[in-house]
Amino acid sequence: MPARELQDQLNKLREQLEQNPPLTEAEREDLHALMQQIQLELELETKTQDTNLADSVNLAVDRFEVEHPALAGTLRNIMQALVSMGI
Repeated sequence: MPARELQDQLNKLREQLEQNPPLTEAEREDLHALMQQIQLELELETKTQDTNLADSVNLAVDRFEVEHPALAGTLRNIMQALVSMGI
């Protein structure tokens, strides 16, 4: 079930980005790269702990929290789903 929740949150983040929030090109590229990394993790369904992925999501939350709270909230949900999966 956590993998489905993570996929749902990832889809929500994609939808939010499709609404073209006021992001710089670098911010948008960073989020897309992070989303690809999360998607790859989902596809592999690895149960090993990947601290790089967790760190990347946490950094993204910090980066977007003030100016883009909706994105940050979705990223927090993604982080929680990763934790639930043991990633």
